[in-house]
Amino acid sequence: MRVLAIILGGGAGTRLQPHPLTRAKPAVPLGGQNRLIDITISNCINSGILKIYALTQFNSQSLNRHISLTYNLSSGFSGGFVEVLAAQQTPDSPS
Repeated sequence: MRVLAIILGGGAGTRLQPHPLTRAKPAVPLGGQNRLIDITISNCINSGILKIYALTQFNSQSLNRHISLTYNLSSGFSGGFVEVLAAQQTPDSPS
């Protein structure tokens, strides 16, 4: 099967305030050390989709760090990866 997942993870999260004021919506903690984006990435991996790109944008530093530290698929998953494609957007620089 040749499938690639693209996860859009760049929302400002205005409906989840106050959490996303300091981090991207997908980086908001959910049940301890898990983040919202972990649900989507876990669903991909459990479905056999091991090539995953996460497109991040708003206040993405903590989200990018979380993804890179949590998903190292090079050991145990042949040919799989979770890679961040980042554009930077902050409240001070919305464009």
